[in-house]
Amino acid sequence: MSKHGKKTGRGGKTAGRDFNLDNPELPVAIADAALASGGYPYDKKMKRDAFEAELLALQIELCKLQAHVLKSKERIVIAFEGRDASGKGSCISHIREHLNPRHARVVALSKPSELERGQWYFQRYAVHLPAAGDIVLFDRSWYNRAGVERVMGFATPDQIANFLREAPEFEGMLVRDGIRFIKVYLEIGREMQLTRFHERRHDPLKRWKISDIDLAAIAKWDDYTAAKEDMFRFTSTAVAPWTVILTNDQRRARLEAIRVLLNAIDYEGRDRKAIGRADDRIVGTGPDFFYGRG
Repeated sequence: MSKHGKKTGRGGKTAGRDFNLDNPELPVAIADAALASGGYPYDKKMKRDAFEAELLALQIELCKLQAHVLKSKERIVIAFEGRDASGKGSCISHIREHLNPRHARVVALSKPSELERGQWYFQRYAVHLPAAGDIVLFDRSWYNRAGVERVMGFATPDQIANFLREAPEFEGMLVRDGIRFIKVYLEIGREMQLTRFHERRHDPLKRWKISDIDLAAIAKWDDYTAAKEDMFRFTSTAVAPWTVILTNDQRRARLEAIRVLLNAIDYEGRDRKAIGRADDRIVGTGPDFFYGRG
């Protein structure tokens, strides 16, 4: 995995070449390396027709799942984490597309207010937990503290250490109270992240997606890797394990994110053939996925 090199404002170094986000031309070396970056196992993206056929079958299963959740009064929480531009919003939108929005909602919190900074850290997230019959999808969660807050210096070392100790306790309480809790980490390769940042910068319809935090992240790849590995080490537990999905191909990632949810919960009329098996080339847990991909 190539190093980010020195910080250069809105850019950095990758694949041996200067990367400038403001340059409308993406360096050829980055474009050529993007799909395979981070050890991604496929050399071609999934074709649209195949993706749409699988997506339809999976979204029908999602509707069955929601009917079951409403009938049984279950509560489901799915926390999506990952590097910037890894596709969290896209995976969430494909899960939620045909669900009843009254009972399937997305939580994507902005930075904490002055009042929230004086509260128990988990408090601002706890108020968004589901009632009976609801599904809640966190587009980033309390794991902000283990990632961006750590890397950007928004939390002290003591706060980070306390979080890594307390997060499993908090999640254990959720599970013991009957919440079905699923944690998904979306991993993206270095060159693919740069490619997506570049697209956002130069597409007027996507420019809103890129923030100052994203720009700072370009030069902090290794710092985010260290933070990610500590997060896995301390918070992937028997009751709340992490599942990692490699997302260089967004179509495959969206399908696998849906499969993670459908395979986690038994429901009436579940069609295992329609769901299919998880692609263990890009979905997994344990050291190979936690620590071996930069």
